[in-house]
Amino acid sequence: MLESDEGDNDGTVERALELAESGKTAEAAELLDELGPNDRAWLFAHMDAETRSSLVGALPARVAAEFVHGLGEEQAAGVIEDLEPEEAARIVLELESAERADLLAMLDTDDTERILTFLQPDQASETRTLLAYPADTAGGLMVTEVLRFQSGVTVRDVLDDLREGADTYGDYNVQYAYVVDADGALLGVLRQRDLLFAQPAQQVTDVMIPGPAFVRVDATLSSMHEFFDEHGFVGAPVLDADDRLVGVVRRFAVEEAMRRQMNRLYQRLSGIIGGDELRSMPLRERAVRRLSWLSTNIVLNILAASIIAAHQDTLQAAIVLAVFLPMISDMSGCSGNQAVAVSLRELTLGVVRPREIGRVIVKELSVGIVNGMVLGTLLGVAAGLWKSNPWLGIVVGGALAVNTVIAVAIGGAIPLILRRFRLDPALASGPLLTTVTDMCGFMLVLTLASSVIERL
Repeated sequence: MLESDEGDNDGTVERALELAESGKTAEAAELLDELGPNDRAWLFAHMDAETRSSLVGALPARVAAEFVHGLGEEQAAGVIEDLEPEEAARIVLELESAERADLLAMLDTDDTERILTFLQPDQASETRTLLAYPADTAGGLMVTEVLRFQSGVTVRDVLDDLREGADTYGDYNVQYAYVVDADGALLGVLRQRDLLFAQPAQQVTDVMIPGPAFVRVDATLSSMHEFFDEHGFVGAPVLDADDRLVGVVRRFAVEEAMRRQMNRLYQRLSGIIGGDELRSMPLRERAVRRLSWLSTNIVLNILAASIIAAHQDTLQAAIVLAVFLPMISDMSGCSGNQAVAVSLRELTLGVVRPREIGRVIVKELSVGIVNGMVLGTLLGVAAGLWKSNPWLGIVVGGALAVNTVIAVAIGGAIPLILRRFRLDPALASGPLLTTVTDMCGFMLVLTLASSVIERL
């Protein structure tokens, strides 16, 4: 029997799965309220597309939206993709504008357009505008559900509007209201406490805080991260090129985007490309994603192996070197990957640019020399004592020291070079670094060994 991650709900999860698979989707839907996000994700991962669609269709729109929102990005997109466009539109309408755009952005363009045809024209237009912004910019992360009031209104007008629109505004996850002019340009921010304690006849322009801090619609993730580090706000207004208020970006949305970005980076470095992978995805899609990485690696590893083939005589004369070749390759690769990680992180944050490759190499060389000497000495002493042969220690220790310096210099530079040529540094840095460090490590060991082969 399959087991879920949350043991206390195993019976409920199993029962919901059985009901859904037997076509009793209404009964299965009633059990979903008892399940947490992990159990819901597990449940959907073990259903076929038809069962998932039937189950979601049996839920009220708001409940279905909450359910889909609690799933992972790939899983949520798969659920929406399996629904009829009209049913999908019913659910995405219950999501916040930013969440709606993020979800639809993961679908094929044709699927997205079919869903948008079932939205009101203004809702569809707003969603298309959000979809046009790059995902990790203020425009891509902002919500458009914003409380905004014209500069000519009074405090009484604002309070009356808030009361009358309570049902609508209750879904707005915002802390402030904003004052704009006739063209929509931002003039100031209204705090709730200031509204409550102001005289009803006062103009909002007298109560607002003028000239509030803001971010531009094209602000990058790193610049927004710095903005919220500098300011203790839970959200910030987003302005377009004409200073018009177009939305609000929230601190937690930026933090979540940073986490997603680092997760994508980790997956790429691990060889998982094309987005999140779940084992419930089609076999062909999963295999192609992995093979695109592995097939490149096998070619690069053949190049590294050719170095060993060219020094077979040396290796046969001093077979003990075979013990140290993978150690030197692995240790140098680890040092190089540290440099790659730092460069990728700095590129992500915008604190380094591809043209600064010289500065990066100099910085990495200083670290590489220190670490190379320490690591080379440790391995060299261990090798020399093991075989009571100081020349063996000099060969393997010297090779590791030099290869560490080479690895960190190349590891720091490769992401910048790839970015300069508009290639994905996260995807290609790993295989390139591995091949170079293997080839250099093997060549250094075998070349040094060849020069003192009589002493080994």
